[in-house]
Amino acid sequence: MIKQSPLIVMMERAARRAARGLLRDFGEVENLQVSRKGPADFVSQADLKAEKVLREELEKARPEFGFLMEESGATKVGDGRHRWIVDPLDGTSNFLHGLPHFAISVAAERDGELIAGVVYEPLRDETYWAEKGIGAYLNQRRLRVSARRHLREALIATGVPFLGHGDAASHARYLVEFGKVMECVAGIRRWGTASLDLAFVAAGRFDGFWEHNLGPWDMAAGIVIVREAGGFVTDIAGGHNMLKSGGILAANDHLHAPLLQLLKQPGTA
Repeated sequence: MIKQSPLIVMMERAARRAARGLLRDFGEVENLQVSRKGPADFVSQADLKAEKVLREELEKARPEFGFLMEESGATKVGDGRHRWIVDPLDGTSNFLHGLPHFAISVAAERDGELIAGVVYEPLRDETYWAEKGIGAYLNQRRLRVSARRHLREALIATGVPFLGHGDAASHARYLVEFGKVMECVAGIRRWGTASLDLAFVAAGRFDGFWEHNLGPWDMAAGIVIVREAGGFVTDIAGGHNMLKSGGILAANDHLHAPLLQLLKQPGTA
């Protein structure tokens, strides 16, 4: 049985505590009070309550850490070296429509480097977690990315732009990308929860994942988990600017390069 570090234990404990409220509210999803955060982008009371619980738990355990949280933004600088990057409810649209596919995502960053990640899926009670140099796990089972070598065998996940996310040019770019990938792979899935898409890549359930216009909280934990499962993670240009650019491509070492080539736009290096 793998022994989790105190950091991972604390991150998972915070996620599980926040999940209690999400599970209660999901059971009464029709009664949730929902306010508009932007076009086609909703924030629920469940979101805000979960974020409050996570902040309280994480701040109590590591008061020196700063915060970057989806709903409240960069709310605390801390010691300037350590930071939590938190999404209290990834898959808000799924949640609000009663679709049972959402997660809590918590990442730890030190000196600008992601060092640990937890993605907790409350409905299945599945914890995907990883720490730099320790490996990636689903509960107590070691994770490895898939070993598929050919795109024609691969199942790829993505995120589709929607109203309020990206402009007309970015939507057009995505349609070009989708068409290119669709012609080369066994299937494409769009499940609406980036943290779980990345966790599924780490678990070998998906062979790759790409998306644009994500926030750091959508992918920070998943990046650590994929890397520790033996996968490759870059931005869409092949660099390592995912958290700032909002674009990400994750896959195993056989599929990352051909996927990157498919996603490159004319005129890019």
